[in-house]
Amino acid sequence: MVPFQQISGQTLNPEQTAYLEGLFAGLRNRGLGFGDLPALIPASPASAVPDLSELTDQERIKRELHPLESYSLLLQHAASNQAPDPDNAFRFKWQGLFYMSPMNEGYMARLRIPGGQLTAAQLREIAAVTDTLTTGYLQITTRANLQVRHIAPKEAPEFLRRIQAIGLHTRGSGADNIRNLTCDPTSGIDPEERIETLPLTLQLGQVILNHREFYDLPRKFNIAFYGGGSIPTVEDTNDIGWKAIRVWSSEELQTESSVGFLPGDLVTDGVAPGVYFRCLLGGATGHQSFARDLGVLVRSEQVVRVSAAMVRVYLANGDRTDRKRARLKHLLEQWTLERFRTETETLLGEPLTSIPPGSEASCSSVESATGSMHPHLGVHPQRQPGLHWIGVAVPVGQLSSRQLRRLAELSELYGSGELRLTVWQNLIVPNVPEAYVETVKKALTKAGLDWKSSALRGGLIACTGNRHCKFAASDTKGHALKLIEWLDSRVTLDQPVNIHLTGCPNSCAQHYMGDIGLLGTKTKRGTTSQEAYHVFIGGGFGLRQAIGRAVFQGVILEELGPLLERMLKAYLRHRQSRETFQAFTLRHDLGRLQELFSQDSAIS
Repeated sequence: MVPFQQISGQTLNPEQTAYLEGLFAGLRNRGLGFGDLPALIPASPASAVPDLSELTDQERIKRELHPLESYSLLLQHAASNQAPDPDNAFRFKWQGLFYMSPMNEGYMARLRIPGGQLTAAQLREIAAVTDTLTTGYLQITTRANLQVRHIAPKEAPEFLRRIQAIGLHTRGSGADNIRNLTCDPTSGIDPEERIETLPLTLQLGQVILNHREFYDLPRKFNIAFYGGGSIPTVEDTNDIGWKAIRVWSSEELQTESSVGFLPGDLVTDGVAPGVYFRCLLGGATGHQSFARDLGVLVRSEQVVRVSAAMVRVYLANGDRTDRKRARLKHLLEQWTLERFRTETETLLGEPLTSIPPGSEASCSSVESATGSMHPHLGVHPQRQPGLHWIGVAVPVGQLSSRQLRRLAELSELYGSGELRLTVWQNLIVPNVPEAYVETVKKALTKAGLDWKSSALRGGLIACTGNRHCKFAASDTKGHALKLIEWLDSRVTLDQPVNIHLTGCPNSCAQHYMGDIGLLGTKTKRGTTSQEAYHVFIGGGFGLRQAIGRAVFQGVILEELGPLLERMLKAYLRHRQSRETFQAFTLRHDLGRLQELFSQDSAIS
């Protein structure tokens, strides 16, 4: 007996019925049925579509023509080297192309590089593309991918073709899509990691690429994995953040007295011991929100399926009538975490494993209050004996095609022909034998890069800025480089301090989570409007999770360097022992900090 009589609304013919009856009979003889075979990726739930008159203009554009079907329009624009109108400019973002008018008459292209993993061959072709079709420069983003600029409309199809020919793509890298997936850049080579996250990132990337429905979200969506490696992935700033932890049994504690717990680990006999992922939901630091723990444990083999289900719940229920209230964070504010979990479990067809009450481990080996210098830079031993990975400092993420070619060459000559990008706008060269470490260090310096950095320079992050972004109020990258030259020549720190510059409230550089966050603005001095910054202090992520507080408003560039110098010197003068900058600022109210930071004697 066939359990259904129609497929896609069409009644089965006798031949089809006979074939399926034989198939199901064979399955029954083996003791199997479709109920025993749950789908790897659950189907989307039915969603109530709002009245078209209530939808935003962006939703209207998507319904008039799905952006993935706009490639023929892109070809038409290329034939006449024509700039897109606003509707098509929005659609072309699904191809990874962002028309930058009025800043620059051309496209910016954002690549998708799951996990930030690139080969030397890919680097060479990207370098060639930037030389022949763009300006010869590119940028590493805070989502561990690459952006290139100044692509003329007539060159856009050729750009996409060449990127796709090397196994990369740009599809869905902007607008209402799942952005570049991030994970531990040292996955598979890091002695500290709990589990390799790059394979999971690549698997989820394939699911997204091959399911059209994931290209019509209410707004953008970020997903990050953290497997416990040396380099933070700031998973708590994502819509979905997966953090690897270990569940310890009471028996293990009795036999392993020297066990050192890590934050998030559990001690319980209610769940089988081993490595799991905790799930964090609703991060959006541009909206001053960190992701919250859902209270569940998920095995690595379940993570991709659960991620897809959660995205589908958001896809079906996110607000499409108000762009300002459309992120997952806002849905969770309406629903609560508990309802979101219930909807996800309904879609999965099975419950998620709850974290047992009272199982949080007492972390005796939690990261020290002083922390360490920026772990994404420098030379580090791998889990593979005799090999090292080298973190390369890339000032505010800007690279030339020449530097990209040199990096490709170094990775092939002295590594495994591979690079990994990080969310800190830098990169690492993995698998370097010990005998070649000094050679690579010298070659990096000669190429205008470096393997080491100061306590300030290593934590410097800047968004695109107003040279290329119409939303930015200031030249963040240019100003960041000037600021760091000023500060590095005047202040010496023994603790890392992260300075994040972002040009607008969208906070692409996440100014709220920097030790010092700078938000671009305009201010009037006399009759002249000048670029300036609001100054925030005390932000952090992970164990030091905090939203920065505004301490100064509208500081123009020529005053900003001296102000930051006073702030850092006041910190050095008044801190307790080797207290971090964040801990120092949290000990004082804003009035006292303004007083300390305004003392001229702080500059020597």
